[in-house]
Amino acid sequence: MNEDIFKARISKHLKALREKQKLSLDAASKLTGVSKAMLGQIERKESSPTVATLWKISSGLNSSFTAFFSDLNDTDGKIFPADIDIHVKTLIAYDPTVNFEMFEITLTRFHTQCSSPHKVGTIEHSVVIDGELGVQVDGEWHYLSKGETIRFEADKPHNYRAVTETVIFHNIVSYSTAMHANE
Repeated sequence: MNEDIFKARISKHLKALREKQKLSLDAASKLTGVSKAMLGQIERKESSPTVATLWKISSGLNSSFTAFFSDLNDTDGKIFPADIDIHVKTLIAYDPTVNFEMFEITLTRFHTQCSSPHKVGTIEHSVVIDGELGVQVDGEWHYLSKGETIRFEADKPHNYRAVTETVIFHNIVSYSTAMHANE
């Protein structure tokens, strides 16, 4: 995907969320933990957020992660120009009737992806498709091989690590309540 298209889609959704919730950049910054300057750069299409930054924004503004891409037909999963060692492909976009979304995530070059806490009640389910995955929850690492799964409460910091050079896993994010902004 073209980086300009990526920036435009993220910018559009972020602005829509702020307008819908009547939030200033400063108020959005306090809710998301992302600096006012960074939020402004994203809205002005001057910066591409990382996966971690976009998760902070979506969680803080009570939006699903896939809502930022709802109008994209992303078949290759290379949607984060700022993160070269992680590829996220949407398998199932957020659906408010079931409150979950599903991704195929590829980590390369032994990458560790740190994830901030999601909203209270959010549960993640991961299943390894290829390679070996490390998942850190509550400070403890769990190591999974092809076909193995883990389920955990994602309302605390958690990390994913490619134990092999490349790991591919499916990740289901299940929210306890419907998101307010499902564009």
